[in-house]
Formats: sequence, C-alpha cells, structure tokens
Amino acid sequence: MIRHAGGCHCGRVRFELTAPRQIEVGECNCSMCSRIGYLHLIVPKSRFRLLSGEDVLTTYQFHTRTAKHLFCSVCGIKSFYVPRSHPDAYSVNARCLDEGTFEITGLRKIDGRNWEKHYPAGRGEKLDA
Repeated sequence: MIRHAGGCHCGRVRFELTAPRQIEVGECNCSMCSRIGYLHLIVPKSRFRLLSGEDVLTTYQFHTRTAKHLFCSVCGIKSFYVPRSHPDAYSVNARCLDEGTFEITGLRKIDGRNWEKHYPAGRGEKLDA
C-alpha cells in the first residue's frame, strides 16, 4: 500500500488515500458515471483524508439519496463521493489522482443502469480497512 494524492481541476479540493500501486477500477454505465467518464477506486473511509476544499464542496443527491455526490463548486469536478454501493467508503475518480503513483491493471464493469440486479444484496462487497 502506498499514498496517492489527487484533487479537482482548480486545485481547491485536495485529498490523499492509501491504496496499492496497481489498482483495479470500476467503470459504471449509470446515468451519471457514463456521462462524466468516472473510474471508481473504492477505498474505506479510514484510508481517505480530505486535505483541503471542504468549504467548496457541494453535495448532489438523487433517487434513493444514499449516494452523496460531492462536486467542487468552483470547477465542477467530482473527484470523490460516497457511493450507494459502499456508503461506508469513498469512491475516488482514478482520473483525478495525481500522475505517477499508480497503474491501472484492471477494469471491471459495473451495471449501474440495472443497479438492483448488479447489487442484489443492496450494496457492494465489504472492503478491507
């Protein structure tokens, strides 16, 4: 496990997280993720730390209102959020990580358009802290 850093486009939102150097990300086809090209790297909240920008984050919720989509109110980038599939974790957009500390080694498809079928237990698998 190593430390990765990332943030939004304007740089006001900055965070760090601990994850392997080689990461597998998820690509979701839901109405939101498919429009913005989000690549999910889900990490337990214990391995994520917001360094700056809490004051510029705006929350958007829809449908079940379980997911908390967090956007920078200045540049509009969603670099991380609390996903419906893992409400006790953060999904970080791998495209918002600073270059040089990670390698994407796998891409798993997430069928967000058919969320209930993709997650029959009502959520994703439990994460290791």
